[in-house]
Amino acid sequence: MSTYIQLHLLTSYPPANLNRDDLGRPKTAFMGGAERLRVSSQSLKRHWRTSDVFQEALAGHLGVRTKRLGLEVMARLQEAGIAEGKAKEWAGKIADVFGKLEKGSVELSQLAHISPEELQAVDALTETLIEEKRGPEKEELDLLRKNPAAADIGLFGRMLAEKDKKKFEVEAACQVAHAITVHPVVIEDDYFTAVDDLNKGDEDRGAAHIGETGFAAGLFYSYVCINRDQLVDNLGGDAELADKAIAALAEAAIKVSPSGKQNSFGSRAYASYVLAEKGSQQPRSLSVAFLKPVQGQDQATDAIARLEEQAQRFDQVYGECAEKRYSLNAHTGEGSFRELMDFLKQD
Repeated sequence: MSTYIQLHLLTSYPPANLNRDDLGRPKTAFMGGAERLRVSSQSLKRHWRTSDVFQEALAGHLGVRTKRLGLEVMARLQEAGIAEGKAKEWAGKIADVFGKLEKGSVELSQLAHISPEELQAVDALTETLIEEKRGPEKEELDLLRKNPAAADIGLFGRMLAEKDKKKFEVEAACQVAHAITVHPVVIEDDYFTAVDDLNKGDEDRGAAHIGETGFAAGLFYSYVCINRDQLVDNLGGDAELADKAIAALAEAAIKVSPSGKQNSFGSRAYASYVLAEKGSQQPRSLSVAFLKPVQGQDQATDAIARLEEQAQRFDQVYGECAEKRYSLNAHTGEGSFRELMDFLKQD
């Protein structure tokens, strides 16, 4: 049986535009007969993965998402004196190991998530080619691809389009839901102007720039589920690294805000409430607690009560849905972040 770790978070953001759609307005979702603000799971994972919290905690155990691997290798070969034609050919063969190339280029057509071990192998092969002034052999290229032990790849997985590379895919151990507000929202528009500092007076009246941006405030419900056994397996059996990855992800989810329009709105926030669960039971989101939108002026208290009640109701109907639980409530001052981190560790 797999051990699942589930995080249910409530985070309140003041007026903000955290995650924009193609028109530059806050993303939304229609749920329970009402429009809600939404932050996509892709946005959340990107900001968590690249945050200082995550990067510092897992330094040396993180991969790189890039299309530029071939370009970097080609530049390095040319700097070492390899002719442009040969450098392009050799770099193309190396990059082709990690994905399909753009036509006529050594740049990958899609982002490739490359582990530290694979990057080290590429560096070593590039150095060999420079020293021996020759192209890569097939046997050397075959050794570049490895089963990764990078924490971010273990958590979020790696998909490869080419059939011959499927054995190097990684099944994600972590699932992240789109964050949605627990209440209805109305998106407003902020009309703004910018004035030229060198205006000389009446003859230069008016704004040098006029614009508008959409915004809204909201209390968001977020859900994260981690299959700890899958993560340990993804990391080659390294349980200690798995615990570090879970702790880093949890801290980022609790403390790191999406960066959208932060300079304009300063909307950084910590989670106000966290319910953490551990157990071998099949996981489930508690978003159904907010199918009926939260109304009123004490939305945080009402939302916390609904979450806890919904968890109890699932237990009443299905039996215990988690073997252990721990909650942190910044509204009442109950629980502590340190105790939460201890709770997430393997018993």
